[in-house]
Amino acid sequence: MKKRNKTLVCLMAACLLSLALFSWLKPADAFSASERRGLKQFPKLTVETLIDGTFARNFESYALDQFPLRDTFRSIKSLTAGYVFQQQDVNGLYVHDGHIASVEYPMNPDSLEWAAGRFQNIYEMYLKGTETRLYFSIIPDKGYFLAEESGHLAMDYGAFVADMTKQVPYLDYIDIMNQLTADDYYLTDSHWKQTNLLGVVQMLAERMDVPLNTAYETVDLEKPFYGVYYGQLARPMKADTLSYLTNDQLEQCKVFDWQNNKDLPMYDSKKATGKEPYEMFLGGPLSLVTIENPHAATDRELVMFRDSFGSGIAPLFAESYRKITLVDIRYIQPAILKNYIEFDQQDVLFLYSTSVLNNSSTIM
Repeated sequence: MKKRNKTLVCLMAACLLSLALFSWLKPADAFSASERRGLKQFPKLTVETLIDGTFARNFESYALDQFPLRDTFRSIKSLTAGYVFQQQDVNGLYVHDGHIASVEYPMNPDSLEWAAGRFQNIYEMYLKGTETRLYFSIIPDKGYFLAEESGHLAMDYGAFVADMTKQVPYLDYIDIMNQLTADDYYLTDSHWKQTNLLGVVQMLAERMDVPLNTAYETVDLEKPFYGVYYGQLARPMKADTLSYLTNDQLEQCKVFDWQNNKDLPMYDSKKATGKEPYEMFLGGPLSLVTIENPHAATDRELVMFRDSFGSGIAPLFAESYRKITLVDIRYIQPAILKNYIEFDQQDVLFLYSTSVLNNSSTIM
């Protein structure tokens, strides 16, 4: 018995020593592809950082980020929590019908009030008294379709919409929720699939009274797509296929990034194979982007106040509007929009997801 105990202790010590040596000797990774974030590097060691405790705190974060086989251990932890301890969610994420979804609960009335106040600010500053046509639409998160049937906490989405629309009576609300299902979203990501949005686009186009073209070619990218939830949950899941819609007219549109003062492709193949593949749609999180199509079916202009979901749907309006301006007021102060947009007779669409509206502190 003593011999066996000594053997077990020696084996454990050898494992710990091996992990420690591996941790110290292996080069530090700069980026975690699964978590989509930079990893902590070895902290600066000085007398000052030792005395004030900065080195110790930063070293702890560094050691956690650079732990050997970190992704493997994260997967084991996630699988154990879900299948052994039967936790309903892991770090706010759960799996149902092959989808990873985030727990969006409870409804945050203060957040809705803040978002409505930011919209009111734009209305008072630019839209009131003009001939702009004003619209509002809410994109449901996947929990709208999955939470209740999977036994997870679910917001009252009817109350959510009623509360939000009551606070922006000057916006004509367009309900697109019944045009969507869970399968219109990527399995491992929060975003919707552009290829599944023609019903949504048709609903919006009808209400905004613009003609719509639905003749597109679907392009499927070869690289498997694992969305942001995949890395956060750290659990083996089926990959998605990242696809986009195009045609000759879309390929001739001019797309310009005003934040970085440069032309953009409508769909960026380099970003599609990069750290954040969904950013292939109109360059990702940019403050101000325009799409111009001199061959559009109308001479009208659309201004879309949006979050990241807008990047996927905006190209599908390019044949309806001569010019589309996408504004993300999480990254640009509304006060400076007068330098780029003269609000007069445009269609103005506020298009936001429930996740952003329910956590709206980033909206300026």
